[in-house]
Amino acid sequence: MSMKISSLRVSRGMAALRLAARGGARYAAGAPRLFAAAGEHRQRLRSDLALQTAEDVAATLGTMKGVLMKLGQMASYVDEGLSPAARRTLSRLQDSVPPMSPELAAQVITGELGAPPERVFAAWDPEPIAAASIGQVHRAITRDGRAAAVKVQYPGIAETIEADLGNVGLLRRMLKITAPSQDVDALLAELRERVSEELDYRREARNQQLFADYYDGHPTIAVPRIIGELSTRRVVTSELADGARFAELASWPQAERDLAAETIYRFVFRSLYEMHAFNGDPHPGNYLFRGGGKVTFLDFGLVKHFTAEEMRPLAAMAKHLCVDNDPEAFRRAMEDAGFLVPDAPVSTEMVVEHMAVFYDTVREPGPRTMTGEYATAVTRRFFDFRSPLAAYARIPRSYVILQRINLGVFALLGDLSATADWRRIAEEIWPFVQAPPCTPIGEAENAWRQTRKVAAKPVFVAAAKPT
Repeated sequence: MSMKISSLRVSRGMAALRLAARGGARYAAGAPRLFAAAGEHRQRLRSDLALQTAEDVAATLGTMKGVLMKLGQMASYVDEGLSPAARRTLSRLQDSVPPMSPELAAQVITGELGAPPERVFAAWDPEPIAAASIGQVHRAITRDGRAAAVKVQYPGIAETIEADLGNVGLLRRMLKITAPSQDVDALLAELRERVSEELDYRREARNQQLFADYYDGHPTIAVPRIIGELSTRRVVTSELADGARFAELASWPQAERDLAAETIYRFVFRSLYEMHAFNGDPHPGNYLFRGGGKVTFLDFGLVKHFTAEEMRPLAAMAKHLCVDNDPEAFRRAMEDAGFLVPDAPVSTEMVVEHMAVFYDTVREPGPRTMTGEYATAVTRRFFDFRSPLAAYARIPRSYVILQRINLGVFALLGDLSATADWRRIAEEIWPFVQAPPCTPIGEAENAWRQTRKVAAKPVFVAAAKPT
């Protein structure tokens, strides 16, 4: 480990440990009042302490960026143990954090594109419109007159992330603060496996352009196109998009929230089943909303591409459980994918009972409202290591990123209290059903597909073996 990374690890570790110590002292000081209080008064005291801690976490991690800030982002939209006020406080980490200085951003542009931003672009706004854990976004006008969003990576963020990932003990402690009800080792493994992929903006540019090409002309899904000549390893430039942020959407009429949720759902599962790709960072800061269910999808730094062989058991699991109602075939598909040890000494009934919550919204047709309670149930089940099934359940490496559907997408839809007939929408998307459209968005999407002749990649579902 270099001296620079070692020094970063120590300094960031100390800052985070001070944060943890302040949280511990805060709760210790409040313990006598909590002990003496009862009922609603005790709950108010707990909420006040949680809010004060969230304020401290948001202020500290918002300046630290990198992996530690990502923990706060994850907690803000996933963890069910936080009060609404504490979650709102942590939500500041989703799309509004302290930016780097205009001078530093200009240095990155100069180093990557060969000239200062005022010469590279016809117009350049030195104040960022968004700042996140790895980079920040500036408005610009290209020399040929296109409005652009320019994402600039923070100098030294690669070393910062390496230092953070080396702080295993610290990360465990921070996860206990930011997401107290979740399994620490599972989240740590997810961070270690995936966050480093986001550092190469060339990879992000390729992924984003792939999605932009695929959804070109879609009635409700938009992905900004990449401006390739202005994109490098640490700078990615794309068309500028506009729209409302997630917090504003939450104040819109329920009908508009339902339409936006339907578009998000269609994007996630159509991308999975047709493109064999999943954009794995579904946090609220990565969407822009307009009326009528129109959603612009941002940030493609963390995309997983699946082979047809990897997709086959995923499709088989949904088919056998939801369409065929064949528990034994469902179990075999789980074993085929590597989610379950073959011939595990647990009943098929227990396997289905444990996994059914993940398919609960699509097992039967009819309107269903996504709720925070449902998202919580999914999260708890995912991290339920007390179940007898836990000793025989696995998350194969190919499918690690798919937990973001359970931990991120369903949490977002639950926040919107979104209602739809999710089963019928899923039947439109499932390659083993391909049902006709069931909603106005579905009708518009079907017309787009006919015009574009969009076809799913082949997904072969194994036939159920005789019992």
